[in-house]
Amino acid sequence: VQLQASGGGLVQAGGSLRLSCAAAARTSSNNAMGWFRQAPEKERELVAAINWRGSDSYYAHSVKGRFTISRDNAKNTMYLQMNSLEPEDTAVYYCAVARSSGITRSSTGYQYWGRGTLVTVSS
Repeated sequence: VQLQASGGGLVQAGGSLRLSCAAAARTSSNNAMGWFRQAPEKERELVAAINWRGSDSYYAHSVKGRFTISRDNAKNTMYLQMNSLEPEDTAVYYCAVARSSGITRSSTGYQYWGRGTLVTVSS
């Protein structure tokens, strides 16, 4: 199973980036998906998640109001629009496919993981 995350890069504080995650159709169309991130010397954390239909979403408190998660099931792709980026957002961002169709917040609830894309926000 392959998940391909892209869109990371270097951006100044206050800037924007859009991450994409392309997945194999049979692995994601009926499953919730999520974006996690891991900063140096920190644990991996859930940033945002979306149910299989795209009708429900979850955001970590630290990104609420700045990030928007979405998905296009016809393209088997999930997105994370990140605005007003802060240096604290610097991390490797991973996309993942959940075991269920509904949102799950625990990393153990995800069965497939992408390799990650690095986001660096300079001050």
